[in-house]
This record gives sequence, C-alpha cells and structure tokens, in this order.
Amino acid sequence: MNEVCFKNLNKENCWSLAVYEASGGYKIWRKILQGKLTPEQIIDELKASGLRGRGGAGFPTGLKWSFMPRKSDQQKYVVCNSDEGEPGTCKDRDILRFNPHAVIEGMAIGGFVMNASVGYNYIRGEFMEPFNRFEAALKEAYSAGLLGKNISNSNINFDLFSHLGAGAYICGEETALLESLEGKKGQPRFKPPFPANVGLFGQPTTINNTESFASVPEILQKGGKWFADLGVENSGGCKLFSVTGHINKPANFEVPMGLAFKDLLEMAGGLRPGRKLKAVIPGGSSTPLLTAKAAMAMNMDYDSIEAAGSMLGAGSVIIMDDSTCMVKTLTRLAHFYYDESCGQCTPCREGTGWLYRVLRRIMDGQGKPEDIDLLLGVQGKIMGNTICALGDAAAIPVESFIRLFRKEFEYYIEHGESMVKI
Repeated sequence: MNEVCFKNLNKENCWSLAVYEASGGYKIWRKILQGKLTPEQIIDELKASGLRGRGGAGFPTGLKWSFMPRKSDQQKYVVCNSDEGEPGTCKDRDILRFNPHAVIEGMAIGGFVMNASVGYNYIRGEFMEPFNRFEAALKEAYSAGLLGKNISNSNINFDLFSHLGAGAYICGEETALLESLEGKKGQPRFKPPFPANVGLFGQPTTINNTESFASVPEILQKGGKWFADLGVENSGGCKLFSVTGHINKPANFEVPMGLAFKDLLEMAGGLRPGRKLKAVIPGGSSTPLLTAKAAMAMNMDYDSIEAAGSMLGAGSVIIMDDSTCMVKTLTRLAHFYYDESCGQCTPCREGTGWLYRVLRRIMDGQGKPEDIDLLLGVQGKIMGNTICALGDAAAIPVESFIRLFRKEFEYYIEHGESMVKI
C-alpha cells in the first residue's frame, strides 16, 4: 500500500518540498536538467510500466505522450485535469493536498518529453484547500529554481500555472476543460481534431489526470518493470480507489491493481453492523452497477471489472447495502446528470431531463407500468449520440439499475412506495 502517490502520507508536512526531496523527489527532473535522460528513454519506461490514464479512460500514458508532435515549432502545452467531479470520486484532491510536488514534477517531465514549455493544472472550483496547497508548492518549486526559463542553465523552459474552475462537472471532459481555460463557456468540442494536434489556444496539447502525472516520477525512479510488477497483466502498478457509501471507514486507498474487491471492502472497515452488501458501483457513477455476487467475485483491475460487467473508470467504488432503494438512488443520479448537462447536444439536454422527470414521477407515486420501457427507450436514444460522454454517463446507470433491480421499479410503480423497508 501507498507506494506511489501516497508514499509520504504518514510523514509530517508531507506536502512540503523538503519532505518530497528527502524521499527522492525531483531526482528525475534534475537528471533531465543535467541532460542525463532523453524523451525517448522516458516514453519507453512509461510504456514498460503499463501506466494507464487514471482519470477513467485508461489509455496508455506512454503511448499518449508519444502522439505529441514534439519536433514541430508550435507552442505546445501540457494540462493536468484536476476537475474531479464524478460522484464518488475523491482521490485527486488528496494528491493535491498531500503530494502536490509529485504532480508538479510529473507535469514538468511531461513538458520536457513533449517539448511543451507551458503547463496548466485545472482544479475543480470547490477545491480551495487543494488549490492553496498546490499554489504553495508551485511557489516552493519556483523559489528552488526548478521551474521557469532556462532552468539551471539547461535551455529547458517550463512554466506552470494553476487555474480554478467554476464547479462545472462538464469541464472534466478534456475539450470542455480547454474551452474553459480559454475563457469560454465549458462545452465539449467535436473530435477530430484531437487535442494532441489542435488543443489549448489551437496548439498541440496533452491532457492527463492528476494521479497519472503524480505517478510518473516514482515510475522513472524505480523503473517501469517495478511499477508493472506491482499490478497484474494489462493493469500495471498501484491505483487509488475512493471507497465510499455504506461502510465503516470511507477513504482513499492506494493498493496494487488486481487486489480482490473483498479485500478492499475489508480495508474500508466492511459494511455497517447488521447489513448485507446489495450492490456496488466500481468506477464512479458513470459505470454500470454490479450485484453483490458479481462484485465479491471480482478483482480491482481493468480486465476483471470488465468481465464482471462494469468498468474500472476512475476507481470510485460506491458501496450500497441492503437498506438502499435503487429507485431513489437512480433518481438522485439522474438529477445530477440532468443538472450538469451543458445543453449542447439535444439527446443529452432533453434526454437527461426526461430520465429525471420520469423517475421523479415514479417516486411521487404517479408512475405507470410503461415508464420502465420509456426510461430504457430514452437512455437508448442518448447512448452514443452526443459529442462527449456525459450523455452515456447518464444513460449507463439507468440500463444497469433496471436490468439488475427491475422488481424494485415495478414495485414502486404498483404500490407508490419503495419495496425496501428499513
């Protein structure tokens, strides 16, 4: 546990430059400044590590960095996506609070590899403590001569800025984030062109998640094989899992990929007294629901969770015990996506409203038997028909909740109340 992003978690002032450097921090960055590492060596090591994007998409980080046209004369950018808004997700804020220098070093390394001289960390608007911690770390790094122009006479330039968002979930989508950084309304862009070719201010840009950047320095210190061996095939390394819900010790846990779900549940203190596991959302609210049986048989890695019928996503594990009414839970989720839709795409703008209103009608005791098929019909018309994945994120829970717990919806419609009696 706690071998990468949280390795200094138990040390006093773990967020400080002194503590970070005492544990090997900025060692790789200084080697780069001394001309001892090449971009090609770094990309090869990241590919060997098996590091995949920790924001939800799971795209191989080394491969992503190799896409940047680094030899072109254009201004290039690296951007960190710290706009953590997925329900159930709370890991990135803790990285910014307790290990901000790892993010800074990871972004600086990324800037060197991709020949990008400017970076931005886009931080969720409500994250004032993480934002302040990151700002303080930035000042320390600049004061130590680790950032800026011609750093340590190396001819390497890298300036890094933080940007506080305004609390819009849609800005977690990478192109909406870029629009917001440019001072525009946060709405997703059509792709292609992709950010690696036309990104921030129309220039080549690479966007990675907070955890992805924070993992890079430790991988390069100890080697790609070391990191890969921490996990399992196709899921290298450690992963931060945010475990919340009906458990005794909700928290973030940095554990090896491939850990059994039942062991992660035990680490989180298990279920509340007298309760049984009912369902689990393994990767955040936009990933399919799993029954207790499926969850207890799976391991926490990409392939195992996919085989169980869901996705690892951002590693946001939401635990639900037998006191959970699935109708009420889905209604709450539907309201979130309805409220957070940017309104750009008709299927999402109208569809999320329909999903919420029909579910609300069922909860108000006015549901009709045909409402279940109506919900499935609406979600089917949203899936795959929007510019970004928010529409799919709204539709996926509807399908999985009804497929696995249809009887609860039928009961609520027939009786005007939940079949779950607490």
